[in-house]
Amino acid sequence: MKTINKILLCGLAVMGVTLSSCSNWLDVNVDPENPTAETSTYDGLLGNVEFYTNSAHQFADWRTGQTTGDWTGCSGRGNYANSSFWLPANAWVTTSYQWWFVGAYVNIPQLIEKAEAAEAWHYAAVARVIKAYGFMLMTDLYGEMPYEEAAGTDPSITAPKYATGKTIFLGCLNDIDDALKLFDKEQSTAAASLAVGDWWMNGDVGMWKKFANFLKARWILKLSKKQAGSYLDGKYDEDAILAALNASFGEGENSVIHHLDGNSTTHDHLGWDEPVDYSPLYSVCGMNWGYLATKMLYDNLTNFDGLGVEDPRADHMLPWREATSPRTDGITLDPVTGTKWTENGVWYRGLGVDLSQPIFSQNGPLRSYKDNDGAWYIDTQTEARKGDTLYVEMTSSSKGYDGNKDLLFRRGGKAISGSFYTRVSSPTYLGTYAEACFIKAEVLFKKHDQTGAFNAYKEGVKASIALMNEQLKLWVAEDITLNDCPSFKPMDQADIDNYINNGIGTAADLTLARILTQKRLHLMHSIEVWNDMRRYDFSEDMFLNWHIAADYYVNTSALKAIPEGKHLRRWRQCSHELNYNSENLKAIGLEVPGADTTLDQWNNADDVWTIPVWWDSDQG
Repeated sequence: MKTINKILLCGLAVMGVTLSSCSNWLDVNVDPENPTAETSTYDGLLGNVEFYTNSAHQFADWRTGQTTGDWTGCSGRGNYANSSFWLPANAWVTTSYQWWFVGAYVNIPQLIEKAEAAEAWHYAAVARVIKAYGFMLMTDLYGEMPYEEAAGTDPSITAPKYATGKTIFLGCLNDIDDALKLFDKEQSTAAASLAVGDWWMNGDVGMWKKFANFLKARWILKLSKKQAGSYLDGKYDEDAILAALNASFGEGENSVIHHLDGNSTTHDHLGWDEPVDYSPLYSVCGMNWGYLATKMLYDNLTNFDGLGVEDPRADHMLPWREATSPRTDGITLDPVTGTKWTENGVWYRGLGVDLSQPIFSQNGPLRSYKDNDGAWYIDTQTEARKGDTLYVEMTSSSKGYDGNKDLLFRRGGKAISGSFYTRVSSPTYLGTYAEACFIKAEVLFKKHDQTGAFNAYKEGVKASIALMNEQLKLWVAEDITLNDCPSFKPMDQADIDNYINNGIGTAADLTLARILTQKRLHLMHSIEVWNDMRRYDFSEDMFLNWHIAADYYVNTSALKAIPEGKHLRRWRQCSHELNYNSENLKAIGLEVPGADTTLDQWNNADDVWTIPVWWDSDQG
């Protein structure tokens, strides 16, 4: 399998972009010892573009995911734990912006120009798909953004004008349609094969076309608040969604990036200085301390909609901890605490933090430590907090980057499993058959096709479980000792069949809430969960067991940023735009319904976080 670092080592990339030390919004510095826009090649540029685009997306996936209720953090964990009770922070908003514009998009215009000149139409098509993928992320997060003038290729433009969310959204859909046409053009015989520079799909043009159609369906679905009509006009287009899905992934087909447990000598260029081969979610979550599952996630995995059957994915998404000493009474479900134990009494699975109680204002939850006797304990004199040992953080480790013997994180000689999606070699799911099934199920449900919706829904659950099991089998094949940890042991077919047959409901009692909640379980740590919650206005009827966290109602700063009755609907523009492009940022406010243009800068309003982005409104 082609590795990420090989692509980047062999590729030529235009880097050295700065936002803080020059007057130009994007300024490519020329270094004679490194490639420039003039000397780089289209096949060399693609690897860098893919790496930084995926990282930008994954960092946003993690940060938005903390706000949707499945995960939280220990007291003292900071901005990301606080986001679980909707206390927004400017610290959220810069990294994805920088990694998209500075790491990825700065290279895309040159990539397209050089590819088209060489009649390398596959590269030109892929570049358009990635351009759309990145800018859709920007409008999902910020609403408005420099777009038509954002490339930095015109030296006379030092401060690019903003585009509306509608312009960006429709531009992204247009890029997808253009890319699909280019994929069908015959490349020049002298053009480089797409496989030379592409590590997302390993040069598989057919998979790129399926991925492009998948994105098209995902994005048109976001227009569900609009009037019915053609997506080309920014309308909700059910027929176009279903047509795109038909041209997208079939059973067993997925766009997956397989990350490595290595320690590549190739590192990013944007200041983090981390190896390029491991999962971005490991960088922001898995290697860090103190992130915890919530009771909402726990309940949805262990007793989905009250049907009484545990999801076989629960053991792999909820972290496990090695006990102080093995349990010898044979109990596998503790009747007092509710914790699940392995039959040999070595491991127990963590519970979920109940955000319906104001736990943060009570200085919890607290992190577990080990004492000199090897026992887990909470470093506190507060009696109510001593029980926080029942929560298990999702920290994991690695052989390559951390020099550990396996993927388990250890404290005082005892191991913690981590969580499926955030390990060093956890895959990135760019697009999956499972998500395509859930999209189809939602559309058919709204069309009152109950049977068709249930079949798609059931297929989505099956596909999600199968995809997870593929990775579990790979991990234990690489290290058989991981099979002793329930977090890694592949799921049994009998448990899968029982869940599918008895744990997800039937066609007769299918609800949209079940579809959307199963979709979010599959899309764990994805901005699409936040997108769905915005589409349905954070309805507690649509997302099983979800409620705004109780700490929100007692935190004055949270209530100031998100006044009661409103919701978290966008990110504030980052300081680079305010510092270097303030006039254009100010000007676009006149076209943003809800922006307070009586302020010197509407972006500085305390509650700017509550303004809907274009697709999250009925605005034409």
